[in-house]
Amino acid sequence: MERDPLTALAPIDGRYADKTDALRPLLSEYGLIRHRVVVEVRWLQALAAEPSIAEVPALSADGQAFLERLVAEFGIEEARRIKAIEATTNHDVKAVEYFLKERLAEHGELAERAEFVHFACTSEDINNLAWACMLRASRDEVLLPALDGVIEQLRGLAHAHAELPMLSRTHGQTASPTTLGKELANVVHRLREQRRALAEVQPLGKINGAVGNFNAHLVAYPEVDWPALGQRCVEALGLGWSAYTTQIEPHDWIAELFDALGRVNTVLLDLCRDIWGYISLGYFGQRLVAGEVGSSTMPHKVNPIDFENAEGNLGVATALLDHLARKLPVSRWQRDLSDSTALRTVSLGAAHTLVALRSVEKGLGKLEANPERIEADLEGAWEVLAEAIQTVMRRYGAEQPYEQLKGLTRGQRIDEAAVRAFIEGLDLPEAAKAQLRGLTPQAYLGNAAEQARRV
Repeated sequence: MERDPLTALAPIDGRYADKTDALRPLLSEYGLIRHRVVVEVRWLQALAAEPSIAEVPALSADGQAFLERLVAEFGIEEARRIKAIEATTNHDVKAVEYFLKERLAEHGELAERAEFVHFACTSEDINNLAWACMLRASRDEVLLPALDGVIEQLRGLAHAHAELPMLSRTHGQTASPTTLGKELANVVHRLREQRRALAEVQPLGKINGAVGNFNAHLVAYPEVDWPALGQRCVEALGLGWSAYTTQIEPHDWIAELFDALGRVNTVLLDLCRDIWGYISLGYFGQRLVAGEVGSSTMPHKVNPIDFENAEGNLGVATALLDHLARKLPVSRWQRDLSDSTALRTVSLGAAHTLVALRSVEKGLGKLEANPERIEADLEGAWEVLAEAIQTVMRRYGAEQPYEQLKGLTRGQRIDEAAVRAFIEGLDLPEAAKAQLRGLTPQAYLGNAAEQARRV
């Protein structure tokens, strides 16, 4: 069957392909091949820069420029050539080595150094660095900017509705009022904290041979400080140095990265469910989109599909990320290959997260607060003032304040008149009673508005 978005097995390459384009150059098969080429070139350059390795003299300016062009101009045709070589080698990393030797043959100076491509490396030396570069770029260039956009949207809504009173619901029951802006500010703060944790995860890498001991390196060049050379090469790629490894970099940092991204997704999922509920209550309306259909049979409906879509994708993403965070750090003895095939699915976790972020962004952009509906709920919930009244009664030593308010309010709705009558019957200083008389559900907000404006 002809390949087409309609025949894609995964929705991120089919239905949601337009939402995941930014990840394709980074987390696709092409992205892995391209980053392998980058790592192989940087290792050759690092060897040439080491004075103790006489057989790889320092590169001329022309030789350096040739290598830089190999990296900068690498495209889909070059990746296809590597795949063609792999069809013969049946080894993906060896195919990259052979491709580079083909290209170096075009340059006399570099042709003489061709056997130092992939020098003393195991495939995992190349792969772990390629994946580290890919994951770092995906996080920094795609996921964090998308997350920042959602955070800023929420911050704008928090400020816009900082003073809009809203009934809280704890355990699904009426509770002390808040403001709509404050509840959105809570999410802004949570997302910022998890964003910080995600951004601070340091990608790590190693280039230390078949079992992490520089065995072959030290036989060939015992006088070279290979750990220092390896560290320089890894850090030049913008990665941290993983000093103790088996054949594979242990992937603990990837687990940390995916755990952090999973926590971001959990906060977003919590937001989606709450917004869905507020839309159901009528606290939010949704801006109509011309031509859009809410239901195939009920013409009146405007469904909260963006938040439902996001919730579904967040669940899939987090399940994948959680599995990878648990699986990747576990390898039999000095290595097994199960991490390699599992790593090829990281694109799914990132892509479903990105689809969710785009859906949240779209959904937030449609929201319109409904102050009249919110006000109606507040006006029908005078029982929420029981907390304030019994707390003031405690201050002045009134007898059994909690129990008195419980008897008045528990399990029943009361109106303004009942609250006022109760206050008038209290044995409190007049100033305290005057303060309580001034309370309304709309004004009993603590510092909610201040918190919302401050976020």
